[in-house]
Amino acid sequence: MQRFFDILFSGLALIVLLPFFIVIGIALKLTGEGEVLYIQQRVGKGGGMFKLLKFATMLKDSPNMTMGTVTVKNDPRVLPLGNFLRKTKINELPQLINIFRGDMSIIGPRPQTKRCFLAFPEVSQNAIKQVKPGLSGIGSIVFRAEESLLDSPDIDRLKFYDDVIAPYKGALEQWYVKHNNLYSYFMLIGLTIWVVLFSQSTLYKKVFTNLPEVPESLKPYL
Repeated sequence: MQRFFDILFSGLALIVLLPFFIVIGIALKLTGEGEVLYIQQRVGKGGGMFKLLKFATMLKDSPNMTMGTVTVKNDPRVLPLGNFLRKTKINELPQLINIFRGDMSIIGPRPQTKRCFLAFPEVSQNAIKQVKPGLSGIGSIVFRAEESLLDSPDIDRLKFYDDVIAPYKGALEQWYVKHNNLYSYFMLIGLTIWVVLFSQSTLYKKVFTNLPEVPESLKPYL
């Protein structure tokens, strides 16, 4: 049933948003480096790699620059129009194509680059590989301000991601795999829309009261 709703919702969204996509594509073509889509290899169901689509928001060579595939707040690699697209999450919308063709689901663990995926504990990796990655999900909602978490100049950003963020994010994705059903699917779609409108909301804590406990090192941030 989830696949049915993935096809239905992504198909309708692509039809409705097509004119919007064309406008964004023209704007990107005329600004920055002239790239419209950014295609990157991400880890999918079963551990295989697939080509994830995004609107181009960063310099082409960003993965080979400082911080690699980890992005921070006010990242100098982000293009002028890219800041707006990233803040509003519009840059993620081409993934509706990934959903329609079956690479992804609307809801699931956020698809990771190989480097970030390997930062998860092995038990989390094994769980994540059981399902399709998602456009949104519990990990995406809880860590929607991840770039801000990595903004402090007083921390080793990559170490903080690997030692603090990745273990808890992995635990959240494990939770999703265990509770993967239509109730979670529709509630997480609703919560995604809610946090886009109200970015500071923690409503997800009231909707899902059995989430993994937040570690002490993250409580000041979440």
